[in-house]
Amino acid sequence: MPRDVTELAPIYAPFLGMAGIGAAMIFSSLGAAYGTAKAGIAIAGVGQFNSSLIMKSLISVIMSGIIAVYGLVVAVLIAGDLSPTKNYTAYAGFVHLAAGLSVGLAGLSAGYAIGMVGNAGARAFLQQQKVFVGKVLILIFSEVLGLYGLIVGLILNTKTSG
Repeated sequence: MPRDVTELAPIYAPFLGMAGIGAAMIFSSLGAAYGTAKAGIAIAGVGQFNSSLIMKSLISVIMSGIIAVYGLVVAVLIAGDLSPTKNYTAYAGFVHLAAGLSVGLAGLSAGYAIGMVGNAGARAFLQQQKVFVGKVLILIFSEVLGLYGLIVGLILNTKTSG
């Protein structure tokens, strides 16, 4: 049975939810891709001069990949609320859009930060191995930006039920 189109559940409401899914996946994946590419360039350079440092330099690439997972989690949760037969309100659509944008844009900024820190940190690590702990701490603070977006997205997603 198709869903009812009402003033509270307009025909465009599911589009907003789908836009939230798209925003979560697209922006967080862009952030992860940028972080991986930017840090990977420096890691390749490190490998040319001292290949034993490559494994310790990979932490920034791993952290970049986690950013995309944050977007995937929120996208899957939003997709679980969408159904062609269930009434979907404009409120739910806007909340899902906000959830997707929060995790997506936070992931984009976190990926950018991780890429910049990973690039500079790998190059500095090649010159002086004592900077490793400082590099990891800055990477953690960069990753937390994406985690904040995930938390906000999860909280927003709980506001649609009930």
